[in-house]
Amino acid sequence: MTLDARQVAEAIGPLSHARSMPAGVYTDPAFFAAEREQVLLAGWIFLARDDQLANTGDFRTFETVGGPVALVRGDDGALRAFANFCRHRGSLLLEGSGNCSRIVCPYHAWGYRIDGRLQHAPDMNDAIEFDKADNGLVEVRLETWAGFVFITYNETAVPLIKTLGDLPQRMQSHRLHEMRCTWTITLETHCNWKLILENAMETYHTGVVHRQSVGAQQSRTLPTVGDWHCIQVTSGRSIATLPGTPPPFDPIAGLDADAQQGTYFAVLHPALQFAIAQDCMWWLSVTPIAHDHSMLEIGGCFPADVIAAEGFAANAAPYYERWEVVGREDVGILEKQQRALGSVAYTPGRLSWRDDQVQAVTAWVLERLPEHVRTGQPAG
Repeated sequence: MTLDARQVAEAIGPLSHARSMPAGVYTDPAFFAAEREQVLLAGWIFLARDDQLANTGDFRTFETVGGPVALVRGDDGALRAFANFCRHRGSLLLEGSGNCSRIVCPYHAWGYRIDGRLQHAPDMNDAIEFDKADNGLVEVRLETWAGFVFITYNETAVPLIKTLGDLPQRMQSHRLHEMRCTWTITLETHCNWKLILENAMETYHTGVVHRQSVGAQQSRTLPTVGDWHCIQVTSGRSIATLPGTPPPFDPIAGLDADAQQGTYFAVLHPALQFAIAQDCMWWLSVTPIAHDHSMLEIGGCFPADVIAAEGFAANAAPYYERWEVVGREDVGILEKQQRALGSVAYTPGRLSWRDDQVQAVTAWVLERLPEHVRTGQPAG
């Protein structure tokens, strides 16, 4: 472990004196291994919108920090998440997305119902005390909020709604439960997962990194209750399209006074960001792969009545362009940051007042790690 206890203390101290995090927080494989066990596997992991699996038999597969997962809509209408491996010898079962009436292992043809029950196991008649009822797919705990589907590998994790704290109240007037997903893109990112979330929580960089796209922005930090942090980029219009392209869609009817002031950028710990504008919302879902490798999915949603209106596809195109352009710009600078953090000469620099939520995001992670990890000392 390459952490320096003094540097950690300076990173989480008062912002007026604080420095950025030690490089090992982003570059040390041992630190990442501790995060995986203590933070990522312990928390709630976002998968998808439930409207992305509208019909019986619809499935989508995901690579998560806990391994491959399949999300399936059952005959009873319920969504279930399964560890995506066969109970025989562990072969991957489903890939990509689609619709199925049953799940068949491509290796030895064990067959499962879409509710996870084992239906067919060839040549297992002579296996002593083999019971199909004991060999169904391994179900992963799943909960939803406002149409967003989350899983956790931690059976003792507090309910999802409790971790969200006052976020549902803050976003109530956006009526997120009435939105539908219309677009996603996945970007492979050669940087630490926390760098993506830190970047999403400051506008210090926007006038530089995004000078040719969204340009300089100003934000205010909002108080939160629960496992989330939030800034609001202040703007009298939606910033979900590029500055030269006025938003084609009207603001959502009934937005409260606070929501009308701009776009909320919220990190839902451990690895998800919501951007909620006056006319739509988009997410940045981070899947940590290694200390220097992540997958970033960006997904966009609009109110159902807007989607149903004539001309939606053409009007939505500028939103998709903006989300992808800015996402790729962020990935580009973060990959350069990751490379530079590997320098043996690196020492943490001083933080600006505009970095308050950068500090808060990773401090939240550090608070959940054992002391020996934070200090870089041997356990015990």
